[in-house]
Amino acid sequence: MLMLRRKLWLTVGILLAVGIASAVPASAAQPGPVSSVAVNWTPQLATSGTDGSVEIVRQLVPCGANMYAVGKFTQIKRFSTVYNRNNAFSFNATTGVVTSWDPNVNGTVNSVALTADCSVAYLGGLFTNVHGTTVKNITAVSTATGAVIPGFGSSAGGQVSALLRSGGHLLVGGYFSSINNSARKYMASLNLTTGADDGYVNLNISGNYVYTDEQGRPNKPNASRVYNFTLSPDGTKLLAMGVFTSVGGVGRRQIFMLDLGPTSATVNPWYSTEFDVNCMPVQPFWLQDASWAPDMSKIYIATTGYKPARGPAYYTFNPRSGLCDVTAAYPTTPGLVRNLWINHTGCDSLYSTAADANTVYIGGHHRWVDNTFGCDRKGTGATDSPGMSGLDPTTGKIKAGFNPTKGRGLGATDMLVTDAGLWIASDNQANVNQCAGSFNHSGICFLPY
Repeated sequence: MLMLRRKLWLTVGILLAVGIASAVPASAAQPGPVSSVAVNWTPQLATSGTDGSVEIVRQLVPCGANMYAVGKFTQIKRFSTVYNRNNAFSFNATTGVVTSWDPNVNGTVNSVALTADCSVAYLGGLFTNVHGTTVKNITAVSTATGAVIPGFGSSAGGQVSALLRSGGHLLVGGYFSSINNSARKYMASLNLTTGADDGYVNLNISGNYVYTDEQGRPNKPNASRVYNFTLSPDGTKLLAMGVFTSVGGVGRRQIFMLDLGPTSATVNPWYSTEFDVNCMPVQPFWLQDASWAPDMSKIYIATTGYKPARGPAYYTFNPRSGLCDVTAAYPTTPGLVRNLWINHTGCDSLYSTAADANTVYIGGHHRWVDNTFGCDRKGTGATDSPGMSGLDPTTGKIKAGFNPTKGRGLGATDMLVTDAGLWIASDNQANVNQCAGSFNHSGICFLPY
């Protein structure tokens, strides 16, 4: 399967170039796990992907009665009705009925955030026109009409990967070296009305990953960026993932935690030197997503990377070690920490995670979990669990009695736990649309409590 894996790296680069912000804190009201049966009323991607033109739902964010979906797509389908929607649409979160909202974006939308009253949607990605108005990679639109809101700055000097509203601030992450006339790089905080840099984030993010593997091969280029956000359940802390070596004057790689204070965001001492280890040169950025336990006692990470760049686990016949292609749990204690447990997929990528009190949900392109003794094969003790899995938050092993699975495709790009259940965003590669034992879930799947 290694040749398959190498082919997928070329395609999955679509996923690795962008980020998904987990804008809604995990639910503490429902203990979990969710149902192993998906509902049948959600909309889905209308195209099949069989011609090689893969479409993707990159992020799902609820606001009021509706769920907002963004990504790279041209048509949405619910039952037999097809809707033309370019890269952004919304639907009722309890019935699945597609709304009339149609901002008609001419490029990929990586992330969406909304005002508290749900009247304004902020869009970030790689695009130049929204609803007939010229913009550049970021904009604000009306959720009633889809039209661009006048007065909000709409110019980012590089791709926007992640958006998240925190109180009166719009937090923005991406590849940009400037945004709305500010020279702030990679992460900024914008005024919700004007889009101007409000100074809340001032981290001087810099650096990228440079190394060679066991055979002396250098890593592929990796530009500095902030790729992904995950807000804590109480809204006071933020996890940010991406490519950097210095954040706020301290060393950080792959991930950092921010304290969201009343006047500024500051780097929290939480970190692990385990994040400093390199994976294969083709995937120098490997920590794709993180989620919080509802009680904020643990952080769970989901990673790509294939295998370590150096050491015994570089050789696929040896047991797995390190953080490449794993789910892992960490305590949230400030300061240096070590993992509480690691679950290896056996050299298959993970892209997303979410959690409730009793289950850690993971999504990606994986075939197995508990696969410490296999790489591109099923090793001793491994469990078949393709596409999505549920793990025990205490032991890290597969959750007893819960293994709904999902069509692998490129991999689940986003997972979101709400009081109603688990939402999963994904793609339509080769017409993959199976989720939790049923079909017609291309791009969107919902497992209720």
